[in-house]
Amino acid sequence: GAAKLVVVVAIFLFTFYVISQVFEIKMDANLGHIFARSALDAAARSTKPPRYKCGISKACPEKHFAFKMASGAANVVGPKICVEDNVLMSGVKNNVGRGINVALVNGKTGEPLDTKFFDMWGGDVAPFIEFLKSIQDGTIVLMGTYDDGATKLNEEARKLIAELGSTSITNLGFRDNWVFCGGKGIKTKSPFEQHIKNNKDTNKYEGWPEVVEMEGCIPQKQD
Repeated sequence: GAAKLVVVVAIFLFTFYVISQVFEIKMDANLGHIFARSALDAAARSTKPPRYKCGISKACPEKHFAFKMASGAANVVGPKICVEDNVLMSGVKNNVGRGINVALVNGKTGEPLDTKFFDMWGGDVAPFIEFLKSIQDGTIVLMGTYDDGATKLNEEARKLIAELGSTSITNLGFRDNWVFCGGKGIKTKSPFEQHIKNNKDTNKYEGWPEVVEMEGCIPQKQD
């Protein structure tokens, strides 16, 4: 009886030892996996590229406003205008429309002032001309086409937009895609402008060219 008891105790101790060793191995493996995962996550975070305002490719210097914009896609997706990480116009905001879409921004503070769109296919150019004349000096003006932004444009409207710094407005034609950022009272031509002609041989969509996108840093207006 004593011998059996010794054997039973020995088996119990041996079993307990084996189980404890296996448990420690599993614990070590789990801890190792956790630490390895943490290290990988930390490495991923450290290599993740930084995000800049409006999703532009690099940070703007001091006393500049970040902007990014895109024209409409055919007559399906509206244009988008973002300034200082603030989406001013987009299809999601439901404040864009056929024609020329315009956003006004304070040139000193970067604060949005107004957003409007003017139908240049079936609308009247007169309200657009009055709007352009009402823009105050020092205002940043961003424009993007959607569907067609040129049919109703006349020489007076084109001249007023040219005075904001545009060079492509004189050539803007039926269903061209165009984005522009200028300013009231600008002394030189704006460097921020993209224009793609409507050409049946090169159009990405049936009857419309591809979307044009543009980003950059607008200098803050100084007193």
